[in-house]
Amino acid sequence: MARSHQELHVLVCPSSIDLSSRTLRCLARRLSVRRGEIGTRWRRLTAGRQALLALAHLRCGDTYARLAAGFGVGIATVYRYIREAVEVLAALAPTLAEAMHIARTKAFVILDGTLLPVDRIVADTPNYSGKHKRHGMNVQVLTNPVGRLLWASPALPGSTHDLTAARTHGIIDALAEDGLKCWADKAYQGAGSTIRVPFLSRHLKRWQRRHNSAHTKIRCLGERAIATLKGWRLLRKPRCSTNRITAIVHAVPVLHHAST
Repeated sequence: MARSHQELHVLVCPSSIDLSSRTLRCLARRLSVRRGEIGTRWRRLTAGRQALLALAHLRCGDTYARLAAGFGVGIATVYRYIREAVEVLAALAPTLAEAMHIARTKAFVILDGTLLPVDRIVADTPNYSGKHKRHGMNVQVLTNPVGRLLWASPALPGSTHDLTAARTHGIIDALAEDGLKCWADKAYQGAGSTIRVPFLSRHLKRWQRRHNSAHTKIRCLGERAIATLKGWRLLRKPRCSTNRITAIVHAVPVLHHAST
């Protein structure tokens, strides 16, 4: 007998999501705890199936309609399940203070910013980035010396300059307070003595060029963290409301660390 569309989806999903099984188990456990806290008695999907649904959306970018058809539930149910999973994960994300506590054990950290493109342009002039020539949301990341993601900031409008974003989130003050060395790109010029940036000039001396070359080799490791975020297809071009992007940005690192 031919398998139903739902059965085929369940078989294909695990093999198409490039995550370890412990990521699925971790999210499923958290969702089970959540259901216990709110006193859920019965749902159309088990916690494990809800976790699989949420991962398919976050990692692979599967649409609500496709997931609804595959899991045999309504689109509204898919929306609620995914939103609940994201909120559960986002609540586990480290705060900046917690990230700085870990950073103190490192020789230095790397600070970088990225733009998450969005396609919602109604009254979103603040979301337009002149640097990238597109609409999006600005997210700042802190990594350890080898590029492992320590912390991701809330999302700000794409028009926000990286230095302004870092100051808004309190990153500059936190680094200065701890006297922690930080490597960053030229966008952070003027951030303070603890933030090391490249020299800016058309006519650099030889030692300055050598410095910039060494600086780039160190700083570029921070791009691994950005690649980590954008390895989750939903963050390559979020289709959700910009108000929900922060929760997703916070949820992704929790899942990433659960899988490593």
